[in-house]
Amino acid sequence: MAPRYVIGVDLGTSGARTVLATTGGRILGHETARVPLHLLPGGGAEQDPDDWWAAVRDTLHRLLSRRLAPIGDIAAICLSAQWGGTVPVDAEGRHLHRALLWMDGRGAEHSRRLAGGALRIPGTGYHALRLARWIARSGGAPTLTGKDPVGQSQFLRAARREVYERTAYLLDVPEYLTMRLTGRPVAGHDTMALRWCTDNRTPGAVRYDERLLRLSGLPREKLPDLVPPATLVGPILPTAAADLGLGEHVQVAAGTGDTTAAAIGAGAVLPYEGHLCVGTSAWLSCHVPRKKTDAWHNVAALPSVVPGSYWVATIQDVAGKGIDWLVGNVLEPDGAPPGGEPDPGAREEILRRLNRLAATAPPGSNGVVFTPWLNGERTPVDDPTVRGGWFNVSLTTTRADLARSTFEGIALNARWLNESVERFTGRAFPHLNFIGGGASSPFWCQAMADVLGRTIRQVADPALANARGAALIASVALGELDWPEIAERVAIAAEFTPDPANRRVYDRTYATFRSLYRRNRRIYAEVNG
Repeated sequence: MAPRYVIGVDLGTSGARTVLATTGGRILGHETARVPLHLLPGGGAEQDPDDWWAAVRDTLHRLLSRRLAPIGDIAAICLSAQWGGTVPVDAEGRHLHRALLWMDGRGAEHSRRLAGGALRIPGTGYHALRLARWIARSGGAPTLTGKDPVGQSQFLRAARREVYERTAYLLDVPEYLTMRLTGRPVAGHDTMALRWCTDNRTPGAVRYDERLLRLSGLPREKLPDLVPPATLVGPILPTAAADLGLGEHVQVAAGTGDTTAAAIGAGAVLPYEGHLCVGTSAWLSCHVPRKKTDAWHNVAALPSVVPGSYWVATIQDVAGKGIDWLVGNVLEPDGAPPGGEPDPGAREEILRRLNRLAATAPPGSNGVVFTPWLNGERTPVDDPTVRGGWFNVSLTTTRADLARSTFEGIALNARWLNESVERFTGRAFPHLNFIGGGASSPFWCQAMADVLGRTIRQVADPALANARGAALIASVALGELDWPEIAERVAIAAEFTPDPANRRVYDRTYATFRSLYRRNRRIYAEVNG
């Protein structure tokens, strides 16, 4: 038989990455494109779905023009995407409003109304009985910050009533892309999880729950039908095929979230195999065999794309975006306008220079500590009012100290994540597979190993992990690959072990980092509440 190929797309907040791969997981080529982000007063964060589509189309056209494989032999496509967002669409799948993203918190007051009440659990803000009902069946609950589809849908209902009333379906980002490709409004068990309205107690048998739908304020008729993850939804629409340059024979696998695709692209498929991703945001996760929730640290086990499994859901709100902020607003190297970003070619050179600069400061950055909470935090504290900054800056502080402390601060928060996940699973990770744009930096790989005290395994082509994961999911959906084979198809480029000489300074810095949050959280609430 002639070889077959698959397309994997990763649509993140910053843009799209598209790969062409063999059904065995070997990447033949990739292309990228940026997508504008619109930050609005009151905590709004939106993107235009037409910009998403344009980015996917642009990357596909450039990739296919390289003639790396016959177009007729491309058998399937799968899109992974940022999720935890909301796209209101009509019955044909046309969006009626710009998408509200995972970082949009304008629905906070509505989420607090749904999830709060007089009978609150001290220190959480949740109504005890409602929280118990959500957790018992779904494994989690709407965030009180409004940064999930529950809060976003309520914001649309209250503040964009005309749009809400015209809406046929409230879709998350992967579901919107799947519908645009196939015309079918469907959601995988995994992408529906953040509406907190499905009974997730049995993997593979996820279903809508009438009581949870009422608690979450979501009408069933505005939600897509459920399908198992990693299954074929149908053939691509002729119009979509023509627009993207694909054949009409191409099958579309159900879209999935970037976090679930990342685990596959990191090769962390087996139970308790951990991976760390640093992109715009960050997360630390693994697959587990049973449903569990830690509401106090915002950690939950949610339905996975891997059959019979759950994955540990965590989110660090700002990670690599903090480096972009440092470049664009503080250091301002040549080619990076204040408040903006350089062109892609200049950006790579700026990041190389920044890594070299940071490496000239000693571990611990001469006592300077950076807290990366530039947009609030999600795990292990769900706190929208906390903010970032540098602590212990003096007249002797250098640009190198500021640069290194920013890398270290994001790693310190990852250590906080790691502690929460290891407590959640009841076991320590001997190593973590490291992916995302942050894993492209050997300097940061070593800093992560030293700060976390864990061996860091740098996955090959780490920035392509999400798109690689989507391609591997497409291969599984086609029946060309089995889940146990995936780990051996993902190469490890290098391993970084903790340097014992740096353990004391990072233990001390981590204690300071934790103390900064504990001692200042009330001040942040007063200033930003």
